[in-house]
Amino acid sequence: MRISIVIATKDRASYLERALASLERQIGAPSFEAIVVDNGSSDDTKGVTERQGARGAYPITYVHEPEPNRGKARNRGVHAASGFLILFMDDDVQAPPGFLAAHEAAHATTNLVVNGPIINVPGYDDRPKPTVSNYSRAFLCTCNVSVPKHALDAVGGFDEAFKLYGWEDTELGVRLREAGMRWKFAWDAYIWHIKPPTENTLEVETRKALEKARMASRFIAKHPSQRARMATGAHGLNLLRGKYLLPDSLLAIYAGLATKDDAPEAVRSFARAQFLDGMYTRELIRVLDEA
Repeated sequence: MRISIVIATKDRASYLERALASLERQIGAPSFEAIVVDNGSSDDTKGVTERQGARGAYPITYVHEPEPNRGKARNRGVHAASGFLILFMDDDVQAPPGFLAAHEAAHATTNLVVNGPIINVPGYDDRPKPTVSNYSRAFLCTCNVSVPKHALDAVGGFDEAFKLYGWEDTELGVRLREAGMRWKFAWDAYIWHIKPPTENTLEVETRKALEKARMASRFIAKHPSQRARMATGAHGLNLLRGKYLLPDSLLAIYAGLATKDDAPEAVRSFARAQFLDGMYTRELIRVLDEA
């Protein structure tokens, strides 16, 4: 087996079904399997996985990990995998027909972590090609990344102490880089990330921002470098901004504009980004002060 695709999922059976179906339509792909790690779902995730497996288009393994923990779920998936390469992708994606072939081609040399463009789209009918705005220097992003299994095993996989949203993939990337792995961005290995506006609400994104700030504290404690502080925003200028330039009144204005239906889209997007950044920064200050 050349590639094992690991998908950690929780209560997103309808998304998972379409992600698995997109793998069935791959062209020129090497041998591959999918490992679906059910991270405590209460919906038909198991049934979706079993029905897709019964189609026989490619091997699928169902793994159940009841504790909601992204790192732990992905570690379980890696453990169950038999491929030389582990390819992590999310449940709410669509893989173009050349997706797996592009990841395979990018590993022409050894010791690589290969990331591809992640194209956020509002629905399944949107199929744009990647542009410069989809470029990322992230060393490892689990929505779309492939890594040799032996490299993950050598560094111990994900740190399962990252129990909330955020930074667990970045932290693993730090250890892979320190172990001598090199980074590559493969433009042809792009994927569509389905983000419907009705589900990607300000409330949902605020929860993620707060959790990410809490996990940033663990990341910094484990890797107390200036690079880690810059990446997480835990550096002097940003912390001063959070303490003195982000009052409740300003964040309330941003939240109001972000949810104002008749405001221009550019204004809503700017206000949303500023509000989420402000909430993240203030929570980061709180957790660092308590550490």
